[in-house]
Order: sequence, then C-alpha cells, then structure tokens
Amino acid sequence: MPLSITSLNSGSNGNCYYIGNEREAVLVDVGISCREVERRMKRLGLQMSRVKAIFVSHEHSDHIKGIPVLARKYNLPVYITPGTLHNARLDFSGLQLLAFQAHEPVQVGRLAVTAFPKYHDARDPHSFIVSGQEVTVGVFTDIGAPCQNVISYFQKCHAAFLEANYDEGMLEQGRYPYYLKNRIRGGSGHLSNRQALALFTAYKPEFMSHLLLAHLSKDNNSPKLVQDIFSLHAEGTEVVVASRFEETPVFAISQHHQPGVAKSVGQQMSLFEEVIAL
Repeated sequence: MPLSITSLNSGSNGNCYYIGNEREAVLVDVGISCREVERRMKRLGLQMSRVKAIFVSHEHSDHIKGIPVLARKYNLPVYITPGTLHNARLDFSGLQLLAFQAHEPVQVGRLAVTAFPKYHDARDPHSFIVSGQEVTVGVFTDIGAPCQNVISYFQKCHAAFLEANYDEGMLEQGRYPYYLKNRIRGGSGHLSNRQALALFTAYKPEFMSHLLLAHLSKDNNSPKLVQDIFSLHAEGTEVVVASRFEETPVFAISQHHQPGVAKSVGQQMSLFEEVIAL
C-alpha cells in the first residue's frame, strides 16, 4: 500500500509537507496559512479529515506560523518539543500539545513518525521520517550539515524531501550581508546544492523512487540549476523541485521500485568525500 506525499509549500516564505495513506496523514510543519493549506489540499483532491497530527521541526516562523489556526480549526494534536515550544513565540494556548523523543516512533494510526536531531540554528531542531506499510518517507530540510543522523535515516527512505537551499557561488556573489551569508553556510544554517548532491549520490538507497528538492532560496538558487544537477545523478529516481509558490503534485510512494546499482560502504564514503571536496 503506497504513501501519498506532496509539498504544499517549500521555502523561506513557508514550509508544509503532507504524508499519508488512504485513511490518515500527518503534516510536517505548517508555515503557510490555514486557508492556503485548505486551498492547496482541495486542488490536489486531498481531504483535511485525513490529517491526524502536525509535527514541528523547529520554531522558525516559516515552519510554524500557520499552526495555531489550523490546529484549532481541525482539533489536531501538535507534536513539539518543550524547547521548540518555549521559543515559538506564538499563542498555542488551548491546543493539544504532545512531546516527542528523538529516535522513538510516534504512532498515528498506521503511520509511525520518528524524529531525529540535526544541525540547525534553532533551540531543539529535529527532522522526521514517516513510515507505513513498509514504505518510508523522510523530510530533510533546514540542515546545516549532513550529520550521521541525517545520513542514517536518508538511507531508509523510499522518497525524501531534501533541502538544496543555495548555490555557493550565487550566495557568495549575492546581495546578502556577510553575517547572513555566514549564517546560511556556517554549518548550522542550510544545505548547499553541493552538500545535498553529495548526500544523494553517496547514500541514496537503491529503492528510492522520488526525491523532492526543497527549501530553495529565492535569491541564491535556481530551480532549473538544481533540477539539472540532480537529474544527471538520479539513476532511476524521479527528481522534482518543490515550489515556494504552489503545491507539487501528489506522488504515490511504494516499496516496489526498479532498483539501481547498490553502492558498497566504501564507495558511498568515497563519493561523499569526493563531492564535498569539489
């Protein structure tokens, strides 16, 4: 039984990712308005009644600003760490707030959601994988560097939302002030195209059918550039660039995918180090 996935929006103007089966679904972050979530899901033929919970990665406004209204309207539990809640600076009063623990799956119907820590300049940042019926989908955005947690969980995924935030040359030559450039590329900000590509080429499992490239910078990246770079290394994985202006199509992710050529651990490390060194 496949999992259905879509990016409802992806970028510094708002992030929201949908993962579900035919009965239940979860949202990872809600950084767009309740109205936009409803509109976009309706256009895709997805029902809000299937959404059973919201999982929060960290407290930055482009990931949480739509949560209070959406959660109150649909009486949705919000899974959030105490540290993230403390720094959220939004009115979460009256909401059903539930904590999660890293590496411990939370069961939402037949979906299991597992959080893991990552590098990002937030109080208690986490990313997530969502599993159901032997299919696993990961959300890997707002990552300063590809730590061992990211690498380990990425290798489990039949599909992934993967951050490719900036092109290093465009960032260096762009209009951002020096301190902001350093925040983005300093190891606790965002993944560059090169870092994301290194992760993908070295650690993509042979059964990964879809890669949705996410959280692209409006000023320091190009959707065409990213599409072209990753498509060259796709090896049978469908590569999609998630938009900061609209939803992606819904993709059905199953465990049945024509595998590519599996890489040994030594080949994986060699590829990762080679691409990072470029």
